[in-house]
Amino acid sequence: MKRKAVTICVFVLSASMLCFCRREDSLPALMAKANAASAGQQSDLCMEVAERELKLAIQSYKANNSDEGRSSLQQIVKYADKARAAAIQSGKRLKHTEIKIREIAERLRDLQFNVDVDDQPLVQTTVDKLEDFRTEILKSMFGSKNND
Repeated sequence: MKRKAVTICVFVLSASMLCFCRREDSLPALMAKANAASAGQQSDLCMEVAERELKLAIQSYKANNSDEGRSSLQQIVKYADKARAAAIQSGKRLKHTEIKIREIAERLRDLQFNVDVDDQPLVQTTVDKLEDFRTEILKSMFGSKNND
């Protein structure tokens, strides 16, 4: 019985070490990977880039670095658009992409009132573009069926 418990502990410990030691790609490497990926994989990779850019935007605005924040907002739109196009083109990961875009838009809405007044319209514009992307994905998923 004691031997089983030790074996289980060793297994759990080694599994947790593997998860902990897993290295994430740097943002530029992830961008290059997303740009070179096939349409089926591109939507997930682009959404990962957009999520990381969101984190950078939030950090930048908290540090009162509006220029980096604006740059991150542009990257969010760029990669969310690529993810939308790849998901629609491949017909895969549509729901997942729509959900991720919605989550980013919600976080940006929360951020909007915590930035300078000058940057609030830019954040709102970014949210509006993301909502347009979501609408296109939803139309692709549930587009009108002609019953002529």
